[in-house]
Amino acid sequence: MNENALKIKVQRWILIVSSLILIGKFIAYFLTNSVGVLTDAMESIVNVLAGALSLYSLYWASKPIDKSHPFGHGKMELISASAEGIMITIAGLMIIYEGGRRLFLPAEIQKLDVGIYIVGASGVLNYLMGWYSVRMGKKYGSIALVAGGKHLQSDTYSTIGLVAGLLILFFTGKAWIDSALALIFGSVIIATGISILRKTIANLLDKADEQLLTELAELLNANRSREWVDIHNSKVIKYGNYIHMDCDLTIPWYFTVAEGHRSGARLKEIVQNKYANRVQMTIHLDPCDIFEQPRCRHCGYTECTYRKEPFRELEKIDITTFTGNANEQESVSYTHLTLPTIA
Repeated sequence: MNENALKIKVQRWILIVSSLILIGKFIAYFLTNSVGVLTDAMESIVNVLAGALSLYSLYWASKPIDKSHPFGHGKMELISASAEGIMITIAGLMIIYEGGRRLFLPAEIQKLDVGIYIVGASGVLNYLMGWYSVRMGKKYGSIALVAGGKHLQSDTYSTIGLVAGLLILFFTGKAWIDSALALIFGSVIIATGISILRKTIANLLDKADEQLLTELAELLNANRSREWVDIHNSKVIKYGNYIHMDCDLTIPWYFTVAEGHRSGARLKEIVQNKYANRVQMTIHLDPCDIFEQPRCRHCGYTECTYRKEPFRELEKIDITTFTGNANEQESVSYTHLTLPTIA
């Protein structure tokens, strides 16, 4: 089973279990008439709707690259996660409204013990599903699974507090505790929704992923070839579980086209082996003589007979050098320009 099919299967099971939990929570609400239990049931509605949307987005994101979508369909996961963040926030606002209303117009609470058992059991199931979803999402680079899993885990944390509050209500009989619980956990739910929205909007706007850039820089630094003078002007964008990378690779100016191609192919091979061929790369080859200052001191290609200064040390590939422009005097980008190789 490939990665995309596995992600869809995971999300399908999460949706099924979430639907069963939703039914259980509403049974608990109708038995107890507790607005605190209603907050949990309302969030379960969001879980089911978000789960269905996430499943749909994973299906679309798994479609292969085509002429109309040269970068794939991975953005669908971000759209799904954004919609989930909006729904979570709306659910939190509705819970706060109902909690505030019940604070002034309290209702009779019944059969709290049954409600506590049902809510507690659903919390355990939610946590297990959330943990598994986050684990699989991180393993296969799915922001939709990670967002959905964190949502389920936040639901569990609020459920723990809710159960504790319901126990206090059960033993004290003070109705205002029920409303106070709704106000507190409604606020927590809103914070969760806003957090998801901030991350997904940043990804939709292609904000630089510093963690990924640092990881790539460390990978290339540990596996660099001697003729790589530096790697700079790097840009990385994630589309679902696919990575699109653009960078400039500096090599000795006298290299033939074939030698330059082999250097670029080596770089591409290292990155693709790390990310299981989920990478599309565009590599621009820069000759080392286009910079304002000679790069000879950082060039480990000892066979070079054109040195203007002796070699000192390799320039470490880190996030600063990896994304900088290296002070090029001129820069020309070539997109698959094929030239003859002269023997």
